[in-house]
Amino acid sequence: MIRQSISIILITLVLFGLIYPISIWGIGKIMPHSANGKPIILDGELRGFEHIAQNFSSQHYFWSRPSDVDYDASDTGGSNFGPTNEIFLSQVEERINYLLENHPEKSKADIPIDLVTASGSGLDPYISLDAAIFQANRVANARNLELSQVTELISEHNKGALFGLFGPKDIVHVLKLNLALDELTNKD
Repeated sequence: MIRQSISIILITLVLFGLIYPISIWGIGKIMPHSANGKPIILDGELRGFEHIAQNFSSQHYFWSRPSDVDYDASDTGGSNFGPTNEIFLSQVEERINYLLENHPEKSKADIPIDLVTASGSGLDPYISLDAAIFQANRVANARNLELSQVTELISEHNKGALFGLFGPKDIVHVLKLNLALDELTNKD
């Protein structure tokens, strides 16, 4: 009995302590672009990462989902607060108030849930289509663009579910949308 227990411990130690980490490291070396968060480089300059959310706070940009890890990819994770936790409720209320201050034409009922709650990783680079549309008027005003130009850009960056079945429907990659906004504004 003790011999079997020691054998299982040694086998799992080798399997999960050596073989698994080395194989994951090897896969990362084979596909370095994906393993490093898929960097987005424009004109020789690193603009961000495709798989990692960035913090946008300017009125000129669409804002990402809130992050409980301050958008730090080395420290991913959610808050682990339940929906009745006082700290969580206080954070959500602060986020709601901030959104209403910056979108005075909107009401509390208009705010999409993903603009006031963080994702499980704290690094979700996508927002819902509703969250992007919610912010469109603010961004259009800040950039002196027609609202129709901004909503058209949003619809161009709307990503549906894979094969119409897998994953969330109607999401927008925030960094790519903001880069497209910069490109649109620089053309004028």
